Amino acid sequence: MLFAFSKTLLLGLVAALICVWLKSPLPWMIGPLLATALCRVSGADLRSPPAARAAGQWVIGTALGLYFTPEVVHIVSSFAAYILLAVLVAILIGIVCGWLLHRLSGIDTCTSFFAMAMGGASEMANQGERHGAQVDKVAAAHSLRIMLVVLVIPFGFRLWEVHGQDPYVQGAKTVVLGGLLLLTAATICGAVLMRQFDLPNAWVIGPLLVATGLSYAEINLSALPQAVINAGQLLIGISLGTRFHPSFLTTAPRYLASVALCSALALLLAALSGMTLAAWSGIHTATALLATAPGGIAEMSLTAKTLQLGVPIVTAFHVTRMVVLVLSIGPLFVFVQRWTKRSAGK
Repeated sequence: MLFAFSKTLLLGLVAALICVWLKSPLPWMIGPLLATALCRVSGADLRSPPAARAAGQWVIGTALGLYFTPEVVHIVSSFAAYILLAVLVAILIGIVCGWLLHRLSGIDTCTSFFAMAMGGASEMANQGERHGAQVDKVAAAHSLRIMLVVLVIPFGFRLWEVHGQDPYVQGAKTVVLGGLLLLTAATICGAVLMRQFDLPNAWVIGPLLVATGLSYAEINLSALPQAVINAGQLLIGISLGTRFHPSFLTTAPRYLASVALCSALALLLAALSGMTLAAWSGIHTATALLATAPGGIAEMSLTAKTLQLGVPIVTAFHVTRMVVLVLSIGPLFVFVQRWTKRSAGK
Protein backbone atom coordinates (compact mmCIF):
# COMPACT_ATOMS: atom_id res chain seq x y z
CA MET A 1 0.00 0.00 0.00
CA LEU A 2 2.78 2.42 0.94
CA PHE A 3 4.69 1.77 -2.29
CA ALA A 4 1.53 2.19 -4.39
CA PHE A 5 0.71 5.45 -2.57
CA SER A 6 4.27 6.71 -3.11
CA LYS A 7 3.93 6.04 -6.84
CA THR A 8 0.60 7.83 -6.84
CA LEU A 9 2.05 10.87 -5.08
CA LEU A 10 5.00 11.03 -7.47
CA LEU A 11 2.72 10.74 -10.51
CA GLY A 12 0.42 13.42 -9.12
CA LEU A 13 3.32 15.77 -8.40
CA VAL A 14 4.75 15.39 -11.91
CA ALA A 15 1.30 15.91 -13.47
CA ALA A 16 0.73 19.01 -11.32
CA LEU A 17 4.08 20.53 -12.32
CA ILE A 18 3.33 19.88 -15.99
CA CYS A 19 -0.05 21.59 -15.60
CA VAL A 20 1.63 24.53 -13.83
CA TRP A 21 4.02 24.83 -16.79
CA LEU A 22 1.07 24.65 -19.21
CA LYS A 23 -0.74 27.29 -17.12
CA SER A 24 -3.74 25.03 -16.62
CA PRO A 25 -6.53 26.13 -14.25
CA LEU A 26 -6.29 24.44 -10.84
CA PRO A 27 -3.08 22.62 -11.84
CA TRP A 28 -2.47 21.07 -8.40
CA MET A 29 -5.83 19.30 -8.45
CA ILE A 30 -6.72 18.75 -12.12
CA GLY A 31 -3.27 17.43 -13.11
CA PRO A 32 -3.14 14.71 -10.43
CA LEU A 33 -6.81 13.85 -10.99
CA LEU A 34 -6.43 13.26 -14.73
CA ALA A 35 -3.10 11.46 -14.46
CA THR A 36 -4.20 9.04 -11.74
CA ALA A 37 -7.60 8.39 -13.32
CA LEU A 38 -6.07 7.58 -16.73
CA CYS A 39 -3.42 5.33 -15.20
CA ARG A 40 -5.94 3.59 -12.95
CA VAL A 41 -8.31 2.67 -15.79
CA SER A 42 -5.23 1.45 -17.69
CA GLY A 43 -4.54 -1.02 -14.90
CA ALA A 44 -1.83 0.75 -12.88
CA ASP A 45 -1.63 -0.11 -9.16
CA LEU A 46 -2.20 3.38 -7.76
CA ARG A 47 -3.79 3.97 -4.39
CA SER A 48 -4.74 6.79 -2.10
CA PRO A 49 -5.58 5.89 1.51
CA PRO A 50 -8.51 7.60 3.24
CA ALA A 51 -6.02 9.52 5.40
CA ALA A 52 -4.64 11.25 2.28
CA ARG A 53 -8.04 12.61 1.27
CA ALA A 54 -8.71 13.56 4.89
CA ALA A 55 -5.47 15.57 4.94
CA GLY A 56 -6.42 17.33 1.71
CA GLN A 57 -9.87 18.10 3.06
CA TRP A 58 -8.36 19.45 6.29
CA VAL A 59 -6.22 21.88 4.31
CA ILE A 60 -9.16 23.15 2.27
CA GLY A 61 -11.54 23.37 5.24
CA THR A 62 -9.02 25.33 7.29
CA ALA A 63 -8.12 27.66 4.41
CA LEU A 64 -11.79 28.42 3.74
CA GLY A 65 -12.59 29.11 7.38
CA LEU A 66 -9.99 31.89 7.51
CA TYR A 67 -12.23 34.01 5.25
CA PHE A 68 -15.16 34.21 7.67
CA THR A 69 -14.38 37.44 9.49
CA PRO A 70 -17.27 39.29 11.24
CA GLU A 71 -17.81 41.51 8.18
CA VAL A 72 -17.89 38.54 5.80
CA VAL A 73 -20.27 36.55 8.04
CA HIS A 74 -22.63 39.53 8.05
CA ILE A 75 -22.52 39.77 4.23
CA VAL A 76 -23.01 36.04 3.72
CA SER A 77 -25.93 35.92 6.19
CA SER A 78 -27.71 38.54 4.07
CA PHE A 79 -27.92 35.92 1.30
CA ALA A 80 -29.58 33.31 3.56
CA ALA A 81 -32.88 33.30 1.64
CA TYR A 82 -31.06 32.86 -1.69
CA ILE A 83 -28.97 30.03 -0.22
CA LEU A 84 -32.07 28.11 0.89
CA LEU A 85 -33.75 28.70 -2.48
CA ALA A 86 -30.64 27.41 -4.28
CA VAL A 87 -30.68 24.28 -2.10
CA LEU A 88 -34.30 23.57 -3.06
CA VAL A 89 -33.48 24.05 -6.75
CA ALA A 90 -30.48 21.68 -6.40
CA ILE A 91 -32.74 19.03 -4.87
CA LEU A 92 -35.24 19.39 -7.73
CA ILE A 93 -32.44 19.12 -10.31
CA GLY A 94 -31.26 15.93 -8.62
CA ILE A 95 -34.78 14.46 -8.74
CA VAL A 96 -35.23 15.35 -12.43
CA CYS A 97 -31.83 13.96 -13.40
CA GLY A 98 -32.45 10.84 -11.31
CA TRP A 99 -35.71 10.20 -13.16
CA LEU A 100 -33.95 10.73 -16.50
CA LEU A 101 -31.13 8.37 -15.50
CA HIS A 102 -33.70 5.70 -14.68
CA ARG A 103 -35.37 6.15 -18.07
CA LEU A 104 -32.12 6.17 -20.06
CA SER A 105 -30.23 3.38 -18.33
CA GLY A 106 -33.00 1.14 -17.06
CA ILE A 107 -31.41 1.14 -13.60
CA ASP A 108 -33.77 0.90 -10.63
CA THR A 109 -35.31 4.13 -9.32
CA CYS A 110 -33.59 3.91 -5.93
CA THR A 111 -30.12 3.72 -7.42
CA SER A 112 -30.82 6.45 -9.97
CA PHE A 113 -32.25 8.75 -7.28
CA PHE A 114 -29.20 8.58 -5.02
CA ALA A 115 -26.79 8.55 -7.98
CA MET A 116 -28.00 11.98 -9.11
CA ALA A 117 -28.57 13.60 -5.70
CA MET A 118 -26.14 16.52 -5.38
CA GLY A 119 -24.45 15.37 -2.20
CA GLY A 120 -21.11 13.82 -1.34
CA ALA A 121 -20.34 10.42 -2.87
CA SER A 122 -19.86 8.57 0.42
CA GLU A 123 -22.90 10.15 2.09
CA MET A 124 -25.21 9.42 -0.86
CA ALA A 125 -23.85 5.86 -1.18
CA ASN A 126 -24.46 5.23 2.53
CA GLN A 127 -27.96 6.70 2.39
CA GLY A 128 -28.73 4.76 -0.79
CA GLU A 129 -27.58 1.47 0.75
CA ARG A 130 -30.12 1.88 3.56
CA HIS A 131 -32.91 2.05 0.97
CA GLY A 132 -31.67 -0.75 -1.30
CA ALA A 133 -29.66 1.13 -3.93
CA GLN A 134 -26.72 -0.47 -5.76
CA VAL A 135 -23.86 1.18 -3.85
CA ASP A 136 -21.17 0.60 -6.48
CA LYS A 137 -23.25 2.31 -9.17
CA VAL A 138 -24.13 5.23 -6.88
CA ALA A 139 -20.43 5.74 -6.07
CA ALA A 140 -19.43 5.44 -9.75
CA ALA A 141 -22.03 8.04 -10.76
CA HIS A 142 -20.80 10.55 -8.19
CA SER A 143 -17.16 9.99 -9.14
CA LEU A 144 -17.94 10.61 -12.81
CA ARG A 145 -20.12 13.65 -12.05
CA ILE A 146 -17.51 15.30 -9.81
CA MET A 147 -14.78 14.66 -12.36
CA LEU A 148 -16.85 16.24 -15.14
CA VAL A 149 -17.69 19.27 -13.00
CA VAL A 150 -14.07 19.73 -11.89
CA LEU A 151 -12.91 19.64 -15.50
CA VAL A 152 -15.69 21.59 -17.22
CA ILE A 153 -16.07 24.58 -14.89
CA PRO A 154 -12.41 25.68 -14.45
CA PHE A 155 -11.63 25.19 -18.15
CA GLY A 156 -14.91 26.89 -19.10
CA PHE A 157 -14.02 29.87 -16.95
CA ARG A 158 -10.53 29.93 -18.47
CA LEU A 159 -12.02 29.87 -21.97
CA TRP A 160 -14.29 32.80 -21.14
CA GLU A 161 -11.42 34.55 -19.31
CA VAL A 162 -13.38 34.69 -16.06
CA HIS A 163 -11.27 35.89 -13.14
CA GLY A 164 -12.59 37.93 -10.29
CA GLN A 165 -11.16 40.40 -7.85
CA ASP A 166 -12.58 38.84 -4.70
CA PRO A 167 -13.39 41.57 -2.15
CA TYR A 168 -13.21 38.99 0.66
CA VAL A 169 -9.81 38.53 2.29
CA GLN A 170 -8.62 36.23 5.05
CA GLY A 171 -8.46 37.51 8.58
CA ALA A 172 -4.97 36.02 8.97
CA LYS A 173 -2.81 37.22 6.10
CA THR A 174 0.67 36.08 7.12
CA VAL A 175 2.18 32.76 8.17
CA VAL A 176 3.23 32.71 11.84
CA LEU A 177 4.86 29.44 12.91
CA GLY A 178 3.52 29.36 16.47
CA GLY A 179 0.05 30.42 15.35
CA LEU A 180 0.13 27.88 12.53
CA LEU A 181 0.83 25.07 15.01
CA LEU A 182 -2.06 26.20 17.23
CA LEU A 183 -4.37 26.53 14.23
CA THR A 184 -3.40 23.06 13.04
CA ALA A 185 -4.03 21.49 16.43
CA ALA A 186 -7.38 23.25 16.91
CA THR A 187 -8.73 22.39 13.45
CA ILE A 188 -7.62 18.76 13.67
CA CYS A 189 -9.42 18.51 17.01
CA GLY A 190 -12.53 19.89 15.31
CA ALA A 191 -12.32 17.22 12.61
CA VAL A 192 -11.73 14.40 15.10
CA LEU A 193 -14.69 15.55 17.20
CA MET A 194 -16.97 15.49 14.18
CA ARG A 195 -15.68 12.03 13.27
CA GLN A 196 -16.55 10.84 16.78
CA PHE A 197 -20.16 11.80 16.14
CA ASP A 198 -20.03 10.22 12.67
CA LEU A 199 -20.94 13.51 10.97
CA PRO A 200 -20.48 13.86 7.18
CA ASN A 201 -17.47 15.55 5.58
CA ALA A 202 -15.86 15.77 9.01
CA TRP A 203 -12.40 16.69 7.68
CA VAL A 204 -13.82 19.63 5.75
CA ILE A 205 -16.60 20.85 8.04
CA GLY A 206 -14.75 20.37 11.36
CA PRO A 207 -11.71 22.50 10.41
CA LEU A 208 -13.99 24.93 8.58
CA LEU A 209 -16.12 25.52 11.69
CA VAL A 210 -13.11 25.90 13.99
CA ALA A 211 -11.27 28.27 11.63
CA THR A 212 -14.50 30.21 11.06
CA GLY A 213 -15.02 30.57 14.82
CA LEU A 214 -11.48 31.86 15.27
CA SER A 215 -11.77 34.27 12.34
CA TYR A 216 -15.17 35.54 13.52
CA ALA A 217 -13.69 36.13 16.99
CA GLU A 218 -10.81 37.96 15.26
CA ILE A 219 -8.29 35.47 16.65
CA ASN A 220 -6.01 35.49 13.61
CA LEU A 221 -3.38 32.86 14.46
CA SER A 222 -1.83 32.33 11.04
CA ALA A 223 -2.49 31.91 7.34
CA LEU A 224 -1.70 28.60 5.65
CA PRO A 225 1.48 28.49 3.53
CA GLN A 226 0.79 28.26 -0.20
CA ALA A 227 2.81 25.03 -0.35
CA VAL A 228 0.41 23.44 2.14
CA ILE A 229 -2.61 24.55 0.09
CA ASN A 230 -1.00 23.12 -3.07
CA ALA A 231 -0.35 19.84 -1.26
CA GLY A 232 -3.99 19.73 -0.15
CA GLN A 233 -5.16 20.16 -3.73
CA LEU A 234 -2.79 17.39 -4.88
CA LEU A 235 -4.13 14.97 -2.26
CA ILE A 236 -7.73 15.71 -3.23
CA GLY A 237 -6.84 15.27 -6.91
CA ILE A 238 -5.26 11.85 -6.47
CA SER A 239 -8.05 10.70 -4.15
CA LEU A 240 -10.60 11.57 -6.84
CA GLY A 241 -8.52 9.96 -9.58
CA THR A 242 -7.96 6.68 -7.75
CA ARG A 243 -11.72 6.15 -7.43
CA PHE A 244 -11.62 4.97 -11.04
CA HIS A 245 -10.61 1.34 -11.49
CA PRO A 246 -9.57 -0.84 -14.47
CA SER A 247 -13.09 -2.17 -15.03
CA PHE A 248 -14.74 1.27 -14.73
CA LEU A 249 -15.21 1.87 -18.47
CA THR A 250 -16.29 -1.70 -19.26
CA THR A 251 -18.78 -2.05 -16.39
CA ALA A 252 -22.31 -1.15 -17.51
CA PRO A 253 -21.28 1.21 -20.35
CA ARG A 254 -24.92 2.17 -20.99
CA TYR A 255 -25.25 3.22 -17.36
CA LEU A 256 -22.06 5.30 -17.40
CA ALA A 257 -23.02 6.98 -20.68
CA SER A 258 -26.41 7.82 -19.15
CA VAL A 259 -24.71 9.21 -16.03
CA ALA A 260 -22.49 11.42 -18.20
CA LEU A 261 -25.52 12.74 -20.09
CA CYS A 262 -27.52 13.36 -16.91
CA SER A 263 -24.51 15.05 -15.29
CA ALA A 264 -24.22 17.36 -18.32
CA LEU A 265 -27.91 18.20 -17.93
CA ALA A 266 -27.38 18.86 -14.21
CA LEU A 267 -24.52 21.21 -15.09
CA LEU A 268 -26.72 23.06 -17.56
CA LEU A 269 -29.69 23.37 -15.19
CA ALA A 270 -27.40 24.45 -12.34
CA ALA A 271 -25.83 27.06 -14.62
CA LEU A 272 -29.29 28.43 -15.46
CA SER A 273 -30.15 28.59 -11.76
CA GLY A 274 -26.81 30.31 -11.08
CA MET A 275 -27.46 32.97 -13.70
CA THR A 276 -30.95 33.52 -12.27
CA LEU A 277 -29.45 33.79 -8.80
CA ALA A 278 -26.94 36.39 -10.04
CA ALA A 279 -29.71 38.44 -11.65
CA TRP A 280 -31.88 38.39 -8.52
CA SER A 281 -29.26 38.77 -5.82
CA GLY A 282 -26.53 40.89 -7.40
CA ILE A 283 -23.90 38.20 -6.75
CA HIS A 284 -21.15 38.11 -9.39
CA THR A 285 -22.33 35.73 -12.14
CA ALA A 286 -19.23 33.51 -11.98
CA THR A 287 -19.55 33.28 -8.19
CA ALA A 288 -23.22 32.32 -8.52
CA LEU A 289 -22.34 29.65 -11.10
CA LEU A 290 -19.82 28.09 -8.69
CA ALA A 291 -22.25 28.38 -5.77
CA THR A 292 -24.93 26.40 -7.62
CA ALA A 293 -22.65 23.97 -9.50
CA PRO A 294 -23.26 20.22 -8.90
CA GLY A 295 -19.78 19.71 -7.43
CA GLY A 296 -18.38 19.04 -3.97
CA ILE A 297 -17.60 21.56 -1.22
CA ALA A 298 -13.84 21.26 -1.46
CA GLU A 299 -13.64 21.25 -5.25
CA MET A 300 -15.96 24.20 -5.91
CA SER A 301 -14.70 26.32 -3.00
CA LEU A 302 -11.15 25.64 -4.12
CA THR A 303 -12.03 26.78 -7.64
CA ALA A 304 -13.50 29.96 -6.16
CA LYS A 305 -10.34 30.56 -4.13
CA THR A 306 -8.05 30.03 -7.11
CA LEU A 307 -10.10 32.30 -9.40
CA GLN A 308 -10.81 34.85 -6.63
CA LEU A 309 -14.57 34.46 -6.92
CA GLY A 310 -16.47 34.96 -3.66
CA VAL A 311 -14.96 32.13 -1.60
CA PRO A 312 -17.19 32.57 1.50
CA ILE A 313 -20.37 32.77 -0.57
CA VAL A 314 -19.54 29.65 -2.59
CA THR A 315 -18.57 27.81 0.60
CA ALA A 316 -21.78 28.83 2.41
CA PHE A 317 -23.96 27.64 -0.49
CA HIS A 318 -22.26 24.25 -0.74
CA VAL A 319 -22.04 23.58 3.00
CA THR A 320 -25.74 24.38 3.44
CA ARG A 321 -26.68 22.14 0.51
CA MET A 322 -24.62 19.27 1.90
CA VAL A 323 -26.15 19.56 5.39
CA VAL A 324 -29.73 19.80 4.10
CA LEU A 325 -29.25 16.87 1.72
CA VAL A 326 -27.69 14.59 4.33
CA LEU A 327 -30.54 15.30 6.74
CA SER A 328 -33.40 15.14 4.24
CA ILE A 329 -32.43 12.83 1.38
CA GLY A 330 -33.73 9.64 3.05
CA PRO A 331 -37.20 10.99 3.93
CA LEU A 332 -37.30 12.78 0.57
CA PHE A 333 -36.71 9.51 -1.29
CA VAL A 334 -39.53 7.82 0.64
CA PHE A 335 -41.85 10.74 -0.15
CA VAL A 336 -40.99 10.75 -3.87
CA GLN A 337 -41.38 6.97 -4.06
CA ARG A 338 -44.82 7.06 -2.42
CA TRP A 339 -45.94 10.01 -4.56
CA THR A 340 -44.81 8.19 -7.72
CA LYS A 341 -46.68 5.02 -6.75
CA ARG A 342 -49.87 6.98 -5.99
CA SER A 343 -49.60 8.81 -9.32
CA ALA A 344 -49.07 5.52 -11.18
CA GLY A 345 -52.09 4.01 -9.46
CA LYS A 346 -54.47 6.76 -10.58
